Amino acid sequence: MAVGRAWSLLCSIALLASDASATYRGLNGGDPQMMAAQSYAQTRNNGRPPIRTLNPAKTDTQCRSRRLDLVFIIDSSRSVRPIEFEKVKIFLADMVDTLDVGAEGTRVAVVNYASTVKTEFFLKDHFNKPELKKAISRIEPLAAGTMTGLAIKTAVNEAFTEQSGARPRSKNISKVAIIVTDGRPQDQVEEISASARASGIEIYAVGVDRADMKSLQQMASIPLEDHVFYVETYGVIEKLTSKFRETLCGLDPCAMGNDCEHICVNSNASFYCKCRNGYILNADKKTCSQKQVKVEVVEDPCKCEARLAFQKQTQAAIQQLTAKMADVSGRIERLENMLGRV
Repeated sequence: MAVGRAWSLLCSIALLASDASATYRGLNGGDPQMMAAQSYAQTRNNGRPPIRTLNPAKTDTQCRSRRLDLVFIIDSSRSVRPIEFEKVKIFLADMVDTLDVGAEGTRVAVVNYASTVKTEFFLKDHFNKPELKKAISRIEPLAAGTMTGLAIKTAVNEAFTEQSGARPRSKNISKVAIIVTDGRPQDQVEEISASARASGIEIYAVGVDRADMKSLQQMASIPLEDHVFYVETYGVIEKLTSKFRETLCGLDPCAMGNDCEHICVNSNASFYCKCRNGYILNADKKTCSQKQVKVEVVEDPCKCEARLAFQKQTQAAIQQLTAKMADVSGRIERLENMLGRV
């Protein structure tokens, strides 16, 4: 028992020393490109957060407005120490908590890499948060090498396929890859990443500590300021969760403002307009016009003026009645919507 406590103490001291060293490098002549990147550095915080462990049973809030096929590509090379790799897994679990996970919602896969690449689980494997977090907790580091290009290629060829659980293009589901690495790739990433992006995959690159900024920029989608992130240590990587929550979840497009005259309908990451009963959508796809009821007036062969006048009056009365019915229908629909929100 005493040996276990001593070992835990040594690990904690080593982590504190590493964090202090990383902060010192950042403040004293660090790479200008690295300093220009978005940084959630530990030096911006007065206190150190309590040590956390991954709890598969605990769940958090969801975002419901954007469905994703999401693949994490995580570096577990020798430079990532075991206690740091645990931080990465906690970051992944926190990300899962923010998403609306499910077969019809967001699907998640993880590709683990070092000198070799291993798909830990596919998009089709887990459709609820507790199962996903248990699967994440079981991931082990692979130890040597940093074959980032091979990992991206594997994600495209294996994790993002329909056989592995990715939805077809016709479903209009966003495909997103988040790469987490602390080193310089030992293979080529620029061409492979460009091919992945051309296939419709949006790539976010997260660099930690010694990560090469040029490689991160070669991998990420544009604009780079929205897709490249940097943190000085694994100890503060969890701070990116809130940033990704804003980026990946988004907001209800209808709630953000729209030009629909009558009804706005949320459609994945977009919206379209509808009209109330008795109205039709105009060519501008935003405004509505009242439906017109056409009444055929048959001219009397005998040219009887009284009969023609009666037919015209009947036509006008029908049009007025149609307008009143449409108005009443609209009021009923609005009332039903109000009652549904109560």
